[in-house]
Amino acid sequence: MEDVKELATSLSLDFSNEALLSRALTHRSFLNETDDDSLADNERLEFLGDAVLDFVVGAYLFDRYPDVDEGELTALRAALVRAKTLAGFAKQWEIGRFLRLGYGEAENGGRKRIPILCAAFEAVIGAIYLDQGMEAVTRLVRPLIEPALDDIVAQSLHKDAKSEFQVWAQGNFNITPRYEVIKSEGPDHAKVFTVQVLVGSEAWGVGVGRSKQAAAHEAAKEAM
Repeated sequence: MEDVKELATSLSLDFSNEALLSRALTHRSFLNETDDDSLADNERLEFLGDAVLDFVVGAYLFDRYPDVDEGELTALRAALVRAKTLAGFAKQWEIGRFLRLGYGEAENGGRKRIPILCAAFEAVIGAIYLDQGMEAVTRLVRPLIEPALDDIVAQSLHKDAKSEFQVWAQGNFNITPRYEVIKSEGPDHAKVFTVQVLVGSEAWGVGVGRSKQAAAHEAAKEAM
């Protein structure tokens, strides 16, 4: 609980139910190595936090860009809530050092892995929402998404990288890129996919995302 208190203090929060935050920081690998049946992992909170983030980010974009159409807003939101971006937010909050992981997961660098950090950030958001409400979530999330959004727009990171890379590959090699799922992990409701894009037999990029399409988009961006 001391770790939970430290994280709450760093976020200027006074949790009524600290068990929620403790659960948000508990990876399922930790449960595999304990006999305490009263513990639960963070996957349900992750599910809730994902929905809360979608709303907060969507509302922010709606207010900031009153003249932008739905398609552009959707692309910007996708860029802000993708796994890599959320893992970056988790690092800013230093969530990795508070995670309760199984020994093997911790030894294998779990505190720095994008899927685990992304899931933990969403779970923490879910816990904050349940304990403190939407206003607290918005207050904490907006300072994260504002600079991230500026970077996304400046670099056009929300554009359709798959289409751009296909045009480039066909123009230079007369080959259409193909995408392969090389790994999937996590529960059915919160799968994280790793996809690579190949031109011929050569891999040009690898991406991670909450859907195959999102992961393919990340792989295409890396390739570009």
